[in-house]
Amino acid sequence: MPLTTLEPLKQPETIRVPEVEKGVGCNFSDYLLVPDTSLDERNAAAKRALGERAVILGHHYQRDEVVKFADFRGDSLKLSQQAAQTRAEFIVFCGVHFMAESADILCQPHQQVILPDLNAGCSMADMADIGQVEDCWDTLEQIGDLRAIPVTYMNSTAAIKAFTGRNGGSICTSSNAAKVMQWAFTRGERVLFLPDEHLGRNTAYRMGIPLEEMAVWDPHRARGGLTEGEIRRARVLLWKGYCSVHQRFLPEHVDRVRREHPGLRVIAHPECRWEVCEKADALGSTEGIIKQVAASPAGSQWAVATEIHLVNRLAKENPDKLVISLDPNVCVCTTMFRIAPQHLCWVLENLVAGQVVNRIEVSDDTRRWARVALERMLSLA
Repeated sequence: MPLTTLEPLKQPETIRVPEVEKGVGCNFSDYLLVPDTSLDERNAAAKRALGERAVILGHHYQRDEVVKFADFRGDSLKLSQQAAQTRAEFIVFCGVHFMAESADILCQPHQQVILPDLNAGCSMADMADIGQVEDCWDTLEQIGDLRAIPVTYMNSTAAIKAFTGRNGGSICTSSNAAKVMQWAFTRGERVLFLPDEHLGRNTAYRMGIPLEEMAVWDPHRARGGLTEGEIRRARVLLWKGYCSVHQRFLPEHVDRVRREHPGLRVIAHPECRWEVCEKADALGSTEGIIKQVAASPAGSQWAVATEIHLVNRLAKENPDKLVISLDPNVCVCTTMFRIAPQHLCWVLENLVAGQVVNRIEVSDDTRRWARVALERMLSLA
């Protein structure tokens, strides 16, 4: 999807926030002991002072104290696209590292992307190291005549997205993974699916590919822990990676919640285990879950297998329905949770003071090839 080039906004002559003028420090340590609730006015003031020069993005899994300041709320691709269509000079992405990279890949030349906490990573994305992926690809090429096409989930690093672009593959989201995988099969005999084995397995199975025609590539074992025969028999090679949140939902959680709430429906994100998805009444991406719950009639009962902040927000936004977590004890995304009001206030007040902190920059070569992979996906829409 080509992006419209927008002219950057003209900078105002002065931007002032009282707290910054009074000498409140712009080092993050100055914010550590400030209570969350006391920062609402400062975040709001800094946001007003920056005006259209800054756009704040809030992923669905962010805590309410942060996401309430977002100009846009959504999943990583949607947010990146929305930010790129604004005239903002600064994109403050309240999410995790790979999301900020995606925003930098898609943003306009005049835009700078900021991640409020550089430690906000993604365990799934980190499970596919570029060196390991290149070793895997070398092994597949050495076997010869395998005709594999790489497909990487949006939840991957910029380096993996670029690798996919260079090697004839495409990016996918949880909502279009089947369409992208079908496209890949028109170009090769097998798919190397990165980095989430569960999304790959659930998608391929619903496309009619039996489990015995899938194999898990373990990057920590020689040749992925597979024999050449196993590699050749596999139509889908699943990278051994997973979301630490969705991985922890278990099939017994489905059984328990149904015993406790007769008539309740279970909806699961396809990053969940195959056994959980098989027991669920419905599957859905984050946006898909939101739409299905919102469209259900009053009195509907839902157990949702995804991150707890989204589940709690769904419950608040749908008071005429029962919306609970499939297992409320195990589904906090700790890396998403890292971004607090203090982080947001720190980056905004630094911007007001004329300083850019925690900028995320993707190299030109990586950006180029990642966009190639992304354009392949968008061409299928």
